[in-house]
Amino acid sequence: MSRRARVSPASAGLPAGVRRRTPGLRREEVAVLAGVSPGWYQWLEQGREINVSAQVLDAVARVLRLDEAERRHLYTLAGLNPPPPTGHPHAYCDGLQRLIEAWDPKPATMLDASWNHVAWNESARLALDMAQAERNCLVGFFHDPRFRCRERAWQDLAPTVVAAFRAAAAEQPRDHDIHDVVSTLGATSPEFARLWARQDVQAAGIWINEVDHPVVGTLTFESSQMRLPARPDLTMVLYNPLPSTDTADKIAWLRTTAAPL
Repeated sequence: MSRRARVSPASAGLPAGVRRRTPGLRREEVAVLAGVSPGWYQWLEQGREINVSAQVLDAVARVLRLDEAERRHLYTLAGLNPPPPTGHPHAYCDGLQRLIEAWDPKPATMLDASWNHVAWNESARLALDMAQAERNCLVGFFHDPRFRCRERAWQDLAPTVVAAFRAAAAEQPRDHDIHDVVSTLGATSPEFARLWARQDVQAAGIWINEVDHPVVGTLTFESSQMRLPARPDLTMVLYNPLPSTDTADKIAWLRTTAAPL
């Protein structure tokens, strides 16, 4: 009812007609504009048990001029899986950069929907050599020798990484960059092609990453992917030095001796 009240008959292309007791569109008008019966639309507003299709919900959302968050909420209220977020409406901003910088002196990076590196903090630049890193995190995992310094550990983690990427990719089925990453790796990495063909899906969790740094040697992290509800197109990756290693001391040394950006 509150969404109907926001839309005037004139803006919807309807004549103003007689004096109205309530602002906005009537239920019958929404039904006509959405191409459904008035009775069915009334049941929808009342939350009754009715069959609802995504096409009809999109028509209602169009008539009521719902934004993306409201449209996804409408799907949830109707008992359907919300559609994937559309597009990347906002650019990377200073607030997001400050968010990963607050994780210093531990490394942190920001990935987009296809796992391309968007930004990183100073510790990530030093520990992960972000200036020379592959633009895409998944491509780097399979092609960058620094991530394969411990072959057995890499082989144990690889199936999880691919399964997590497939789960993330399913949320953006029309993202061309994701298809390009899969196509590139499928043609250049037999290991990726084999794992991708398994069709495994797994939510991202806490992973143990070992990186062969050219100056200080092996760095071992627990890495966690943190989704940002306000920015579903971005994922923050936090690298926590494994307590049983000297990784934290090595990063501290790098921060005191390396040249600034």
